[in-house]
Amino acid sequence: MTSDSRLGPVALPDTRARHVVEKLLDGSGVTLNGEAPQDIRIYHPDFFPRILHQGTLGLGEAYMDGWWDCERIDEMAHRLLCHGLGEHAQSPSERLMYRLQSGFFNLQSRARAYIVGEAHYDLGNDLFQRMLDDTMCYSCGYWKDAGTLHEAQKAKLELACRKLDLQPGMKVLDIGCGWGSLAEHAARHHGVEVTGITISREQAELARERCRGLPVKILLEDYRDLQGRFDRIVSIGMFEHVGHRNYDTYFRTVRRLLPRDGLFVLHTIGSNNSEISADPWINRYIFPNGVLPSTVHIAKASEGHLLMEDWQNFGADYDKTLMAWLANFDAHWHEIAEHYNERTRRMFRYYLSVCAGAFRARNLQLWQVVFSLGRPGRYDAPR
Repeated sequence: MTSDSRLGPVALPDTRARHVVEKLLDGSGVTLNGEAPQDIRIYHPDFFPRILHQGTLGLGEAYMDGWWDCERIDEMAHRLLCHGLGEHAQSPSERLMYRLQSGFFNLQSRARAYIVGEAHYDLGNDLFQRMLDDTMCYSCGYWKDAGTLHEAQKAKLELACRKLDLQPGMKVLDIGCGWGSLAEHAARHHGVEVTGITISREQAELARERCRGLPVKILLEDYRDLQGRFDRIVSIGMFEHVGHRNYDTYFRTVRRLLPRDGLFVLHTIGSNNSEISADPWINRYIFPNGVLPSTVHIAKASEGHLLMEDWQNFGADYDKTLMAWLANFDAHWHEIAEHYNERTRRMFRYYLSVCAGAFRARNLQLWQVVFSLGRPGRYDAPR
């Protein structure tokens, strides 16, 4: 069932599952089959047992299947998270399964490193080109003085470059370079040589095309295999894929590649707590094997390897970034609709909307952390 075939919401069944869901929603500002933009409209009577049995995985899959709809999923997610439902969204078995998997297995090992690239980033450059702005930044923009998505993304790139204190001729490493946004910006505007690495073939191909003629080298390579020495290192939106079992290796690698007077900027989404978990729907459909670090994870893993010089949080800006991506996605979907199905469209709309709501509720953060090897003198981070 798709949105085009629906005539209207179904009558709510008088079942225990429905009453349990209504009780959970009570006081959240979200109602069933209501008229407000954040209300959930039910199109399948089995919606209630599905989400009670499967939690957030069932909720996301039910949306992809057209079992329910909502005009403003972002605001629905925001209200539900502020109401405290995020703590009950995963069943105990889901939490236990992920802990067992991540405890016994390295879900982000070398052998598994390319899974997220193939599953998400290689989905299609045409889709991401419509969703993102011209910089092709797939990470949080910096909206402090920006009025548009493009301005926010350029400001984010320049902020990272200023924190790195780039000087012409420097050699810069970009760990997780994506489609070459930072590499292109740094080489073009700061006169540096950049080596970018990614685990996505689609990203590498487009990044090389975008950086043609600039002193930029794009490699399809795992960060653990890197060799050499770089004056500056930056990593934007990649640390979420490293995994807690590899944090020590990650920071050891950065230390090995960085000279005594070097600087490293880490840009990552962060979690409010240190529990090793992942949302089942995000893990299955968007970022397989992803783990969000906490402040404790970063501090403990970097201790003994690097000196923390500065820590900035502008997570609230990710809400605006995600909503801008959603607007782009909706506006340009018709240009690529023949290459994808309706389920993919609903998957991306749900992903962007729910994540925006999570940042709006301050359940997720966005950090830029500056590290050094303990170089002498005071470091003043630009803002």
